[in-house]
Amino acid sequence: MKSFFLENYDIERISLGIYLFPILFLLLVLRIPIGLSMFLVGAFGTSLIAGWLPIISQLKTSAWHLFSNYSLSVIPLFLLMGNFAAKAGMSAALFNFAGACLGHRKGGVAMAAVGACAGFGAICGSSLATAATMGKVALPELRKMGYSNALSTGALAAGGTLGILIPPSVILIIYSILTEQNIAKMFLAAFIPGFLAAVGYITVIAIYVRFFPNSGPNKNRVDFKSRFLLFKNIWHVLLIFFIVIGGIYLGWFTPTEGAAVGAAGTGLIALLNKNFSLKSFFEVINDTAITTAMIFLILLGAEFFNSFVALSRITNILAETVLSYDYSPFIIVAIILIIYIFLGCLMDSLAMILLTIPVFFPVIIQLDFGMSIEETAIWFGILTLIVVEVGLITPPVGLNAFIINKIAGDIPIKETFKGVLPFLISDFLRVILLFAFPGITLFLLRLLY
Repeated sequence: MKSFFLENYDIERISLGIYLFPILFLLLVLRIPIGLSMFLVGAFGTSLIAGWLPIISQLKTSAWHLFSNYSLSVIPLFLLMGNFAAKAGMSAALFNFAGACLGHRKGGVAMAAVGACAGFGAICGSSLATAATMGKVALPELRKMGYSNALSTGALAAGGTLGILIPPSVILIIYSILTEQNIAKMFLAAFIPGFLAAVGYITVIAIYVRFFPNSGPNKNRVDFKSRFLLFKNIWHVLLIFFIVIGGIYLGWFTPTEGAAVGAAGTGLIALLNKNFSLKSFFEVINDTAITTAMIFLILLGAEFFNSFVALSRITNILAETVLSYDYSPFIIVAIILIIYIFLGCLMDSLAMILLTIPVFFPVIIQLDFGMSIEETAIWFGILTLIVVEVGLITPPVGLNAFIINKIAGDIPIKETFKGVLPFLISDFLRVILLFAFPGITLFLLRLLY
């Protein structure tokens, strides 16, 4: 069945693509699941351009082609690794050790919470999971010590975003698959920005408590013997991280094999934990299955939506239009990053990546930044990831902020958003730094490759 009003004119295809984007956003505003929304809009748009037969054919071929992709198996493995770590109490152990090292400083427990978020993010890969897990562990301690509502919830909401940036990162894996980039190289490029993020957040806390001394009291110094005893509870976490990440770059195994090793290692640690029960094991498997199914459904919806975008030729026209103007490539990237900041106020990180990368990426790789196409793709990917991360704590959506606020229970949401403002300043400064100096992001990549 052919379209009854489209006669394959490019202008009509482009107009259709432009008209259906607002419809997609309307579905999201109505809280229709993102995967279903993209599937409906993509299937409807494709049917108007090419008829229903390609949709029927795509239903049987796309799912198989997408889900048989070996690279996607890394997602449930890293999710399993993070869930085992959460159930085994590794988040609490990381927080206790970091608190023993930093707690005697002004704002030290909040700094410890950020450090623990960075450590947990290194074995979790999800910002929402990092925020939820560390919020349950650290927030009661922060409140008991008398930390202000704004600083305690703001630090945890911001610290949770480190889960998306510090490798392994589920969003980074999905970006790599969408843009056909090497996952190991993307992980490597994320290390320095991730380190800068953690240091920036800790610096923000140090400055904040100088202006508001009563907001972040310190506790008594912990002796080195006690710190060593606490370190004994986390050394296996660090070992797994170095085995997984080190093994990937030493050529012992691929990222997928590394994820399997990490999942097996954290699973073994969990099984040896006396608080880990058979019920906990089934909860880990169930949570991993549910999250994986959700992500895969979104990926399937994105497959149909991206097919429609390709047929509408929006990306081609956008690239041609942008290149026809004599704009600096860096100005174009700056505009795209600003768009991401506004989108971050309205939708979650995975939705942003899946909706925008198929549109923006073809434009970016045609611009000349004085780098290779691979370096450009990796640099842009890290910048995108950081700005997406900013969206997790930006009002009015700010999913991390809402998660921490829900855990807190009696703290007004405006207090949480007030608390994240200083951390947003740190994020914007980091974006400007990495935007102006791409070599910072690409340093390790160029050093090892």
